[in-house]
Amino acid sequence: MSKQQDLLEAARAAVATARKHGAKDAAATATKQREVSVDWRDGKLEKIHEATSRGLSVELYVDGRFGVFSTSDLRPEALEAFLARSVAMTRMLEADPHRRLPEPAFYEGRSGVDLELSDPALSRLQPADRLRLAQAIESAARQVRGAQAIISVTSGVSDTAHESARVASNGFEGRAQGTQVFLSGDVSVKDPSGRKPEEGHFAGGRFLAALPAAETIGREAAERALGRIGAKKGASGQMKVAVDARVAGRLLRFFMGAMTGASLQQKQSFLEGKLGQRIASELLSVDDEPLLPRGLASRHYDSEGMTAKKRPVFAGGVLRTYFIDTYYGRKLGVAPTTRSPSNLVFGLGSKGRDALLGDMRDGLYVTSFIGGNSNGTTGDFSLGAGGFLVRKGAIAEPVAEMNLSGNHLQLWQHLVAIGNDPWPYSAARTPTMVFDGVAVAGT
Repeated sequence: MSKQQDLLEAARAAVATARKHGAKDAAATATKQREVSVDWRDGKLEKIHEATSRGLSVELYVDGRFGVFSTSDLRPEALEAFLARSVAMTRMLEADPHRRLPEPAFYEGRSGVDLELSDPALSRLQPADRLRLAQAIESAARQVRGAQAIISVTSGVSDTAHESARVASNGFEGRAQGTQVFLSGDVSVKDPSGRKPEEGHFAGGRFLAALPAAETIGREAAERALGRIGAKKGASGQMKVAVDARVAGRLLRFFMGAMTGASLQQKQSFLEGKLGQRIASELLSVDDEPLLPRGLASRHYDSEGMTAKKRPVFAGGVLRTYFIDTYYGRKLGVAPTTRSPSNLVFGLGSKGRDALLGDMRDGLYVTSFIGGNSNGTTGDFSLGAGGFLVRKGAIAEPVAEMNLSGNHLQLWQHLVAIGNDPWPYSAARTPTMVFDGVAVAGT
């Protein structure tokens, strides 16, 4: 019997046992995960971590009540006692008529396409291989021009293999597996002011061979850190702001945080009632693409078992969907979509970053966000930022301790350019984006 079949049998057994002890319905997810990471710092091995875990999470529906319980002990006799206790505890909770499994119709039409989520090469990766990669990142960082200003280099290699099986008592069964691997480098440098600015670089994905060379990670990390030397506050004002593809995902996450069923039902969303309205620039088109081969958030079904489908999120600036699970769908009286987004794929422009900065002429180029907050109820935000001034279309001196503020419903209307350079090492494949008239605070 395969390992995935083992997990499937464990989930089936948990559902059957829960119903035997009095649950009207149940859903169980059995998982197994192996994580390995190596941290290398300044020529020395700092940490090796390896862990394999197995677990079971069960959702119980008992007498109109709902409870979620988890355990790492999958022995049959242990599960029997665990589920008996869990059913008994669920009976003590308050009833909630909206808590039910998804209707079986939402399980239908599941794609069988191979999403290419598992890299067999990672199972053959040895500790010495990970160590060589981490060493290569540091070595490359220390060979860049100006490396004498480097104080410290930390590099890392981490990879994960995950398997799961989910079973629901009303007919759902599904299995999933995948791998992820990340390479990273973080560099701190000396600044004449006495500060010690830090920067880094990383890349991650499903397949090791698809990532840049370790040396590329190290060089980029060092160059980013050295580029922060001399950074200081720039002038305040309303200006054009270009946001680097690597960090634009943070802005998007704040914007989309108001699209969840929970925030809508609890009246804590500035996007309530905006479905079908143009709330952003016509340049903003984003699709939720769960069936993207090798995508970091690709899936055949979501965490409830609902079949994953491609759906537009924004089309020409028009809000096309919310992310609503079955529970909040019932409370809101609307059809559910899915609990959370998967891969976010942008409609792209025709120009790269340098061309966009050239068109921008003058303004601020943001390469990092530091701290800050975004209010999901009002849409107001205030974010610390660092990056570079842009003068006559070229990157100029570095700036730090800047602050961007405004309201998302205004900011995204002022999106004036979008790049052709989506960041490939995230589920949110954001390109470089340029906004006009952003309030920037500095000196």
